[in-house]
Amino acid sequence: MPNPVPQLLAADEPPAFQEWQARGRSAFIIVVDHAGARIPRCLGSLGLAPVDLERHIAWDIGALGVARGVAAALDAPLIAQNYSRLVIDCNRDPQVATSIPHVSETSEIPGNMNLSAEQIALRRAEIFEPYHRRIREIIDERRAAKRPAILVAQHTMTDVYHGVRRSMHAAILYNRDRRFAGMVLDQLRRNTDVIVADNEPYFVSDQTDYTVPHHAEARSLPYVEIEIRQDLVRDRPGQAAWAKRIAGALQDAEAEFNATHYGEKP
Repeated sequence: MPNPVPQLLAADEPPAFQEWQARGRSAFIIVVDHAGARIPRCLGSLGLAPVDLERHIAWDIGALGVARGVAAALDAPLIAQNYSRLVIDCNRDPQVATSIPHVSETSEIPGNMNLSAEQIALRRAEIFEPYHRRIREIIDERRAAKRPAILVAQHTMTDVYHGVRRSMHAAILYNRDRRFAGMVLDQLRRNTDVIVADNEPYFVSDQTDYTVPHHAEARSLPYVEIEIRQDLVRDRPGQAAWAKRIAGALQDAEAEFNATHYGEKP
């Protein structure tokens, strides 16, 4: 008998990503690179305690709830990764060391040590590639139909990092192209009750990010990456409030962007 083809995900496990409103009428395409904390069954718990798999090291807490609210408000397609960033990080180039982390913050990941080339390739083929292939397909469909596309990457960040509490409530991130991100930042800062940081405590780069450089900047698409502090979006009321805030900022920024770059009246 021939050897069975190795696979990571069993037939009864969820696919790499979830998708909503693929035919949404909005120009926005919303993605959540770290939406899920699921671990493929064959990998067990990666050697971690259950409590660790509920922490930020495993996923972006609250990000999917916010993104779903924004997508519903805007009638935008949403693609969200199902599996934990600890299995393979869908916002890291597979060629960099942190693609499959050995350590996250201060926690070692035993199940990621001493992986073979085949084991690494399986994680990429069954989790990383399907997610990014679907994002590419949606952008390609937009271009073929001569429809505009604006990429929105939704993330969340810990409220306390290495013992230091973060003062900002949210942050707007970007790399080479600040055009649209800067407009979203200005819109969010109109609410003086919240502190919105500009490209901190993180910033987008080719070394630390994959989604924005490969899907937006490589195609000269306007984009924004959004971070929200997790203590603000752990529950549904918090997620709903931030979804409303972000949806409004995106709509206003889109109108300003179109007026500035295409001469359309807001």
